Amino acid sequence: MKDQLVRGTAWNDGIRVFAARTTNLVGELQRRHDTYPVATAALGRTATAAAMMGVMLKGQEKLTVQVKGDGPIGQVVVDANASAEVRGYVDFPHVHLASNAQGKLDVAGAVGRNGYLYVIKDLGLREPYKGSVPIISGELGEDFTYYFALSEQTPSAVGLGVLVDTDHSVLHAGGFIVQVMPGLDDAGLSRLENAVAAMPPVTALLQQGETPESILKFLVGDDLTLHDEMEPRFQCHCSVERVERTLISMGANELRQLIDEDGQAEVHCHFCNETYAFDASQLEALLRRAES
Repeated sequence: MKDQLVRGTAWNDGIRVFAARTTNLVGELQRRHDTYPVATAALGRTATAAAMMGVMLKGQEKLTVQVKGDGPIGQVVVDANASAEVRGYVDFPHVHLASNAQGKLDVAGAVGRNGYLYVIKDLGLREPYKGSVPIISGELGEDFTYYFALSEQTPSAVGLGVLVDTDHSVLHAGGFIVQVMPGLDDAGLSRLENAVAAMPPVTALLQQGETPESILKFLVGDDLTLHDEMEPRFQCHCSVERVERTLISMGANELRQLIDEDGQAEVHCHFCNETYAFDASQLEALLRRAES
């Protein structure tokens, strides 16, 4: 089944809504980085949130989410854009923790409960937009909710979930974001709060065969208007050509030193876990291009 991301409005445009099934996307991240379950859950929740936040942008705009807590997985970094293209990594993917008191993956223990969540948006302006909030739970859904309220002044509810199988593969992943627009009255706000409180876990709904659209209807009822649908997917922007340009930009002197001292070079992309290797003859060819 393909991944799916939908966005829309409800209650006479009083709220805007986003929901996503990201099982394949999170599965690709897990395979590329060989993440253990608790790291998969942290990376997958962040990637799901970033995918939905990315489609809030326009055109060539893009964003980076960084979760820098004091837990053993280190930082979680995810890039996303307006086309729902996502890539990401976690510093230490091979972290194993015992289940938490609820018998679930201890994401908060892995992320840490002290630190910051950063969002950097490239909006095509001279300087990127940068927002940050302290980590308040480490479970990430609550942390993104806090980010929207504090940094973007948009009251929101964020639900995120990743279900991992015993072989470390991803069974289900997804999430939702519901945001209150100006003009929603107190009755509507109370109705939304009650709906969020009664919401089953996202992965439980996905396991039952629910879709992003039907997940939103759990929250807002049938008064839902969908405006867009797309497939969130893994996409890294590295390539041999891009790495070659980076090596050439080092300059002829540094390239010559690299050839003389090491006779080869390896460039590793954190986001996709690919390694680009260059032998001496390939570096010599790049050196000639740098000198031309």
